[in-house]
Amino acid sequence: MDNLLSEVQADFAEAETKTEHISYQPTVPQTNLNSIQFVNSTTTKSDVVIDNLLADVQSDLAAKDAAEELRKQEELIQEKIRQEKLKAKQRQALEKPAKKWLAKLDPLSSEGLWFEKFAESYPDKLAAAIDYLQTNS
Repeated sequence: MDNLLSEVQADFAEAETKTEHISYQPTVPQTNLNSIQFVNSTTTKSDVVIDNLLADVQSDLAAKDAAEELRKQEELIQEKIRQEKLKAKQRQALEKPAKKWLAKLDPLSSEGLWFEKFAESYPDKLAAAIDYLQTNS
């Protein structure tokens, strides 16, 4: 990017030098007027080249910004997937202790009655027991 900026600045300085050179020339006869107009059109072409280079730099920057944003989004997605896998692994590790806890739970005890009420919002008692043990560990 620095190289492109240097090139643009060099082209601009060169175009200014040509323009200054032309502006200090004495009045020329009508026959040489076409050559002066040609040099002026070269300056215009230089402006167009500079504009094109600036547009290219801007589009490159926009593309890099878009690529960076996409990379960040992909990282977030990967992190979310990693977190979900970790959560699933933790739940799986709690499955066996949850089954043991359910087997020991007396359904008529105060804890058993409380758990029955707690488990109503879960698809099954094992899922409720896993959540209960996970929050209490």
